[in-house]
Amino acid sequence: MPAEPAPSFPFRAADPVLPPAEYRKLQVERPVCRVTLPTGDLAWLLLRHEDVRDVLADTRFSREAITAPGAPRILPIARGSRSIFVMDPPEHSRLRKLVSKAFSPRRIEALRPRIEDLTRGCLDTMAESGPPADLITCLAQPLPITVICEMLGVPLADVDQFRAWTDIMLGFTPERQAEVLAAKDSLSAYLTELIKDKRRTPTDDLLMVLISAQDEGDRLSEEELVAFGYTLLGAGYHATTASIVHALLTLLRNPARLDDLRRDRGLLPGAVEELLRLSQAGGGIGALRIATEDVKIGDVVIRAGEAVLPSINAANRDDSVFPGPDEVRLSRPRNPHVAFGHGIHHCLGAQLGRIELEVALGSLLARFPDLRLAVAEDELDWSVGLAFSRPDELPLAW
Repeated sequence: MPAEPAPSFPFRAADPVLPPAEYRKLQVERPVCRVTLPTGDLAWLLLRHEDVRDVLADTRFSREAITAPGAPRILPIARGSRSIFVMDPPEHSRLRKLVSKAFSPRRIEALRPRIEDLTRGCLDTMAESGPPADLITCLAQPLPITVICEMLGVPLADVDQFRAWTDIMLGFTPERQAEVLAAKDSLSAYLTELIKDKRRTPTDDLLMVLISAQDEGDRLSEEELVAFGYTLLGAGYHATTASIVHALLTLLRNPARLDDLRRDRGLLPGAVEELLRLSQAGGGIGALRIATEDVKIGDVVIRAGEAVLPSINAANRDDSVFPGPDEVRLSRPRNPHVAFGHGIHHCLGAQLGRIELEVALGSLLARFPDLRLAVAEDELDWSVGLAFSRPDELPLAW
């Protein structure tokens, strides 16, 4: 019997705010299926919530192995790295233990007043520009990039340059590979010098906490510090920017739920979880892993050395876990979404992302109760990068 064809992935959705139609069809017919990645490599795509969670927590599937020469990969620029994002235990465990203190719930919650203050300033700018105003340039970009740069201790004067480098890096397309590598090298060089400066003149910020972090004499190496810096920038800036945009668009499409939030701000925490579940901001790429031994998932045996791609976006719409998976239910009683991952690679900055999204949405609705799109949705131009999905501009009126 001939093998099933391996379709190209990521799938292109007709509507960028909704998942591709292939997800629901494959969840029923082929929940573990072969796909062809942008590099031409093959991977097993997982679409069921149970399978995705299992693989995310299963150490037989290696993140570090994707950096080996000749390994299957999503993007051709994936190379050896000291980033926590592509480490396995015991190195991952060592690094996570060293940095986890910097992301304690108390430390992150203490940032809320500053996030609220920055948001007010962003909305002041938005109000001054007058309708229509672009949500992305007024709030969705400046809020998270400023928060993460302040956390790291990046001088305010350098924030725009940081944003430019990360915009290039996270807006990857195969045609821009040289430009992306140059931006990554520039960012790494900048962070290297910044770390040297902080060693000479200690400061009170996250990067200094990471520089000082130690456990029984163990410290982060220079390479690990730099890698962690640009990992934080990518995850803490671009992911949050895209999440804010997708969340607001989803609410604007569901005016009854938007009205519920306007009337009862106590719904915001649950709304944030539901909007994270529904979000397609991740662009569908996910975090590739390599099987280190033969593992059976469903009816399929994944062979050692084969690539596996757990689809977060598909898992979060699995109707066996989420009744009415495409509905916006602000008070969903059970919401075990995997928007921030699962297992040892669960996002360290998950609580920060939640706070930023909650503050951004709550402040927007309080400041502009009649908020609406200033253009028809089909007039929005969406970015074509593979890492995060969002329109280039989001004009709003009120």
